[in-house]
Amino acid sequence: MDGMTQTHTAPAPTEVDPSTVKVGAGPLSFEDVVAVARFDAPVVLAEAALERLGSSRRIIEDLASDPAPHYGVSTGFGALATTHIPADQRAQLQRSLVRSHAAGSGPEVEREVVRALMLLRLATLATGRTGVRPETARTYAAMLNAGITPVVHEYGSLGCSGDLAPLAHCALAAMGEGPVRVRDGSLVSAASALREKGIAPVTLEEKEGLALINGTDGMLGMLVLAITDLRRLVTTADVTAAMSVEGLLGTDDVFAEDLHALRPQPGQAASAANLRMMMHDSEIRESHRTEECTRVQDAYSLRCAPQVAGGARDTLDHATRVADWELASAVDNPVVTLDGRVESNGNFHGAPVAYVLDFLAIVAADLASMAERRTDRFLDQARNNGLPPFLADNPGVDSGHMIAQYTQAALVSELKRLAAPASVDSIPSSAMQ
Repeated sequence: MDGMTQTHTAPAPTEVDPSTVKVGAGPLSFEDVVAVARFDAPVVLAEAALERLGSSRRIIEDLASDPAPHYGVSTGFGALATTHIPADQRAQLQRSLVRSHAAGSGPEVEREVVRALMLLRLATLATGRTGVRPETARTYAAMLNAGITPVVHEYGSLGCSGDLAPLAHCALAAMGEGPVRVRDGSLVSAASALREKGIAPVTLEEKEGLALINGTDGMLGMLVLAITDLRRLVTTADVTAAMSVEGLLGTDDVFAEDLHALRPQPGQAASAANLRMMMHDSEIRESHRTEECTRVQDAYSLRCAPQVAGGARDTLDHATRVADWELASAVDNPVVTLDGRVESNGNFHGAPVAYVLDFLAIVAADLASMAERRTDRFLDQARNNGLPPFLADNPGVDSGHMIAQYTQAALVSELKRLAAPASVDSIPSSAMQ
């Protein structure tokens, strides 16, 4: 098995599984990424992608035979870009690149993030703009389908150089080196996992090591997954806000459509509409719509719920646009252009993705903070409109939800800590490169 030179693949089925994600037929969707990352949907490379891979690879092979140095093909990398590498050392160059860059540290990254990272790198390979061989792309597809997940560590990506270390750990596994997790979660060597599934370890040729590690796929994978989760959470925030307004005998008058039309923020309008819909014909609300109810206005955590959840929705929309642009991108350096040039560029810089990830961390923390304030109001006998202290069945004997609020407060504090922007920090690396 160790001497295999081609990836083993099963015979093609007569009909493609409807859950299969086709890579290289166009930009991946959010649904595609989530299906593969979280639910192990199978992937297949589109025929058009295989043709592009073959065409661009021929360009790289022509450059490899050129006596003139070409970055990434016949030179070193980063600060060593001017060092010419003889032809008989280039395979070793690619192996050494991956091995040296697989230097991550810290806890393991979640399986779904690593799978998203591998899928997104495969999608870039499938554009034909990186110059890798079709069999290298097939190896990534085979690993995803076999449930082989490289061990990637939390620390090692600087962002400004893309996700070098995380991607290098994936490339290392494709070479049959380093540890991986198999489908049942067991930790095994990459060599044994590939052998078990009949997948040949890839032997990297010119440009391929660089193409496998030069991208923002980890950041983008986390962005797509975060947006997917936050879409659900902003709606959940609307539900809990409506329940809180009812439970605390608040008013829904402040959610009137004409009031929110005075400030035409689209996310705010959507959240207010959700609150109106959920409180429509509320018996609890009607029960205190009397002359005895003298409240003029509610606390911000109730009254301003659409403004905060709405701002989060608009931020999500912006982040989604950035993610969609990135899903349609081919990030590598150097890159094979559509007209056959091989050009150096700076598209590996993670700034566009980093900014919106920081932005999402801010709105997630603020949304959670407002939700925690509603919880605290429910538990405080001085502010909860007649409910028992801490919502306890037998206050004093029972602590009720006292410590649940402690836990919520601790989580909010952690969210606030994580909301400190990472994108503004930079430490020079690679000999000031």
